[in-house]
Amino acid sequence: MASESAVAERVPEALAMSKVDAARMLGVSLRTVDRLIAMKHLPVRRLGRRVLIPRNGLQSLLRGDHSTKAA
Repeated sequence: MASESAVAERVPEALAMSKVDAARMLGVSLRTVDRLIAMKHLPVRRLGRRVLIPRNGLQSLLRGDHSTKAA
């Protein structure tokens, strides 16, 4: 059991996540994440067909206030 926790400590956190994971972490809907991406408040990286959101993008989003209403 101790060796499992040692292995888990050495595995780095993911640098990016899916839109669903980002919505879950922020506590908002997937539609809200889509709006934040469309308004350029949340950066994305595309790898093939996958849309990934960098972890530091979530952190910078939370440093400021951002409206989700379309202008």
